[in-house]
Amino acid sequence: MGKIKIRDEQKGIIFIAIIFIIVVGLTIFFSLTLRTNVVKEYIKDNDVLRTLFVVEDDDNSVLFSSLLIYVPETQKAAFINLPEHTGKIYQSLGRVDKLEKVYSEVGINGFLGEVEKLLGLKIPFYTIITLNDFIKLSDYFGGMRIFISEPVDFVSQDGQRWLLPSGAVNLDGDKIAVYLKYRLEEETEADVQERYQNVFAAFLTGLHDQKFTIFDKRNFEKYSECFVTNVDEKETETLFSEIANLDSESIIKQTITGSLRNVDGMRLLFPDNNGEFIKEAVKQTTNMLISTDGTLNTRVYVLEIQNGTTTQGLARNTAILFQNASYDVLSPVNANRNDYEETLIIDHIENPEIAKMVGEFIHCTNIMDENDFEEAEGYSSEANVDFTIILGKDFNGRYVISRKSSQ
Repeated sequence: MGKIKIRDEQKGIIFIAIIFIIVVGLTIFFSLTLRTNVVKEYIKDNDVLRTLFVVEDDDNSVLFSSLLIYVPETQKAAFINLPEHTGKIYQSLGRVDKLEKVYSEVGINGFLGEVEKLLGLKIPFYTIITLNDFIKLSDYFGGMRIFISEPVDFVSQDGQRWLLPSGAVNLDGDKIAVYLKYRLEEETEADVQERYQNVFAAFLTGLHDQKFTIFDKRNFEKYSECFVTNVDEKETETLFSEIANLDSESIIKQTITGSLRNVDGMRLLFPDNNGEFIKEAVKQTTNMLISTDGTLNTRVYVLEIQNGTTTQGLARNTAILFQNASYDVLSPVNANRNDYEETLIIDHIENPEIAKMVGEFIHCTNIMDENDFEEAEGYSSEANVDFTIILGKDFNGRYVISRKSSQ
């Protein structure tokens, strides 16, 4: 049998086909090897890493959700609890409703967008965990450590028994589900939201404590099956391995506060000051996590709020504002007199940078150090706190109103 002869034009076609295959192969190779890791690039270009976490209930509704704010450089973190009954006019729904309805009707992207508007910031990443997967993660972690002040032993109306011990206890997956789902008649919604915060803090702590096991090459695939994120698997690993480095001993917990109102048969939580307060609280907390010299994030600062006016309850309400902005506040008291014209901040620790940050939260620039105050007022301020705030007549319950602006 003779050799098959290949004509010149056939040789040309084969050569072109080989070149095409090589080009396609090289394109695929370089696209895979040079592909940018979105999470790494974001961390490189930004000081703060924000991730929205949603834990889904069995019916695909939101059981609870939180925004994690993490600063990789300082390893400090805070999270904002997002009560599912938070009410406002949601543009994605075109009506007043609760936040959870956005997730149920519009989905995660609409939910993410509304949370961004609510908190006044951009959130690049999200993670969805079903309740069943959250239970698995608790077991993978070897349990989640929760402090329960009183033992729970209660039978629900449908005959389900809820049983939990008191004290600092390590809850496995099934017990975590009970802790999240039980409801007692005397409980308030605030009690339920506090439990959600405790569980999310325990989740972050578990992620930190088990990070060497989780991010072992043989193990992460098992853990990653519990997460649905808006990045690919490798970027998900980058995201969680970064978050796992957080300082689990100093996580700041916040929640949205406001007034409860009945709207169309729903009990809704409307954020304070038309939502402006939570935006400023988040900004204040972020400032506490970030510091150029490391001083802002070393501890939580202790405040004393004094009422220097005749307006009853002013100090108490202001104390709540600062507590929700991650300060430690002593029981509010009356000042030595009730005719202070101007609100005053007394700096007991000689730290003008922090004093200014405290003042910015209520738009107060009238700051004195302890010695100057004692000399001006003629008495010693011996409070064992970092800063004392004496509220004056220029304080409207949220901000100091300058005389110029009020005229």
